[in-house]
Amino acid sequence: MGSSPGTSRSKRAHFLRAALPCLALTILGSVPVAAQSLTPDLFSPNRGGFALPDTLPTRRTAGVPQAPSDALPALPDPNADLRKRQQTPARAGQNPTNQNPANPVPTYGLPAANGASASGYDSLNRKRVKPKLYPGQPKPKRPVGPGSPVPPATPERTLGPPRIAPPPSETAHKTPVPPAMAGNVPGQPLRRRLKLDDDPFGAVGDYAGSFLIKGGLELSAGYDTNPARLNKPVGSPAYVVAPDLLVASDWERHALVADLRGSFSGYTNNMPATINGFASPSPVEVDRPDFTGHVDGRIDVNRDLKLTTQLRLRLATDNPGSPNVQAGLQKYPVYATYGTTVGFDQTFNRFQVAAGATVDRTAYTDSKLTDGSTFGNTDRDFNQYGGVGRFSYELKPGLKPFVEIQGDTRVHDQAADRNGYFRDSNGGYAKVGSSFEFSRILTGEVSVGYSARNYVDPRLSQLSGFLTSGSLIWNASGLTTVKFATDTQIAETTIPGSSGVLVHTYAAEVDHDFRRWLTAVGKFTYGTYDYQGQNRNDKTYSLEGNLIYKLNRNIWIKGTLRHDILDSNQPGSSSQGTVVMVGVRLQN
Repeated sequence: MGSSPGTSRSKRAHFLRAALPCLALTILGSVPVAAQSLTPDLFSPNRGGFALPDTLPTRRTAGVPQAPSDALPALPDPNADLRKRQQTPARAGQNPTNQNPANPVPTYGLPAANGASASGYDSLNRKRVKPKLYPGQPKPKRPVGPGSPVPPATPERTLGPPRIAPPPSETAHKTPVPPAMAGNVPGQPLRRRLKLDDDPFGAVGDYAGSFLIKGGLELSAGYDTNPARLNKPVGSPAYVVAPDLLVASDWERHALVADLRGSFSGYTNNMPATINGFASPSPVEVDRPDFTGHVDGRIDVNRDLKLTTQLRLRLATDNPGSPNVQAGLQKYPVYATYGTTVGFDQTFNRFQVAAGATVDRTAYTDSKLTDGSTFGNTDRDFNQYGGVGRFSYELKPGLKPFVEIQGDTRVHDQAADRNGYFRDSNGGYAKVGSSFEFSRILTGEVSVGYSARNYVDPRLSQLSGFLTSGSLIWNASGLTTVKFATDTQIAETTIPGSSGVLVHTYAAEVDHDFRRWLTAVGKFTYGTYDYQGQNRNDKTYSLEGNLIYKLNRNIWIKGTLRHDILDSNQPGSSSQGTVVMVGVRLQN
């Protein structure tokens, strides 16, 4: 049985594959074998095998520079890898696999803290370099991290925190403001927040050098049912012109303040010259001027020693209804009281001593009578010389008790007055009190004491009495302010046999703001006039209401309603009067 054709061809193929190599080895074995000679070409570092570069067919000829394309391709630069740039270069003998034989652990990738910024601390607890900021540049904020609040969508305000419920005018269309004024310039320092304005409709004033000047003028018109304060009222239309001026220095040391306020009350009707066939106790013309002004100066010698001085002037007339007013006058005589005080203020830690010497003069103009004649008032003119000292100790911030002592001498131009009484006198007072300030809600000063005056004339008894003085401001709320004031004075008189007048005044005032531009003011004043030696006692009551409408900082509209009562124990001396005034105030 024979084999298939496919099997015989496969056998022949295996035979040929084995025979051909054997034939080749037989032929090579008959050729003699020689070893390769050692030449310098075997150590040539050039690519190209054992052939020299000069024998290459593509060698360049002499004088022809090698083109960049003729350069042999170089291996890739290991420094081109960004990750290997950050690694320390290998030293001699270091393993090329970046392994240390002492520490076979390989390093891969970027080193620790490679991408950290240049400020603060990195992951290796190395302190970073703080960036240098130019003057006025705001410090950069810390990056927002876990737990940080979501930043607001609106840009941050530079003039203060945003309000919870801004008014519609905040987002209304307005005239564009330069970025420098609005505080929106990038890198601009934050603007200093302005001091809160207590009175948004108050006078702003103007600066003249280093002085702040504020001025105002109040014009009012109305009706007074009894301007002369007669027992039987006689009314008259009235008008008031009241200017005021405030000048204050703006110095780092020392101070100078001038406060000048005046008024003129005019009436269109004249009062009767006689009443029931007798001369009227009131002048025919009841127009009255009134002025109060003082200039205060302070020189700071050092931190604890200050020199103080004051110039003052008071210009007025006797009060309507006063027994000092002569009968049968054509108009009120005007008196002026002016003087000065020079002193010092020394501080010893918490103990403070203030003292000063005072000089004042009071002078009256001559009285003009209804018959055209004049009557001199030189017997009412006098000079006063005195001194005052105050000793205080600050127990704690806001509480400062004190003791004050004052003494003076009054010398009249004429030894005897029109009634033959010698009215030269010596007197003074002593009082104790305290100034206080409790969290800006209750501030002020209150004192009590005793006052006495002795006269040269033995017919005039000693004038003495209880003394009260002080002022108190209570900020009941952001809209309501309550004020209390009290004062005691010893005044001269022309009543025969009377030593003088002991005057006590008590006043209370309530201010309430319905709106920032609408304010109501209520006042109540109570006073007592004790004419010692004549058993005459007068009591005064005054109830006043004001409504102020503030159009802007420069124009106010004011309405006043006041009712005055004079209650005297002398028959025919009591009186009442009501005043209604409407006016405008101009200020700057």
